[in-house]
Amino acid sequence: MIAAIPLLILPFVLYNLGMTGVLGSGGVPVFDNTVMALTMLSGAVWTMNVGDLLIVIALVLLFVEILKATRVSSKALMDHLLSMVLFIVFLVEFLLVANAATHVFFILMTISFIDVIAGFSVSMRTASRDVSIGL
Repeated sequence: MIAAIPLLILPFVLYNLGMTGVLGSGGVPVFDNTVMALTMLSGAVWTMNVGDLLIVIALVLLFVEILKATRVSSKALMDHLLSMVLFIVFLVEFLLVANAATHVFFILMTISFIDVIAGFSVSMRTASRDVSIGL
């Protein structure tokens, strides 16, 4: 059952913890804190803030979720349903919570939507290859 839990719940929880102030400095400004800064060969300074890091984590988890969608089991259906529920929660929070109306949260919600669509698409494609017709 634990394998059916969508991994994208982790960025959702981390965003909400940061939004409520549990991760430090309180509220949405915590996502603007710089995690690292690198000086490039061109002389430009590239910075990564907490919000960017959260998006990168979500993209890595999206890759794992798409790999999970290729399995054929009863857990796959539960995983897809829970991913759909997570996307709906993302959408409702984006529309109703003022601190969730940020570009970081919108991108996380879009990643969740891609997870739902890709999961169903990959599962349907995999299921069509499993159908065998005996004579």
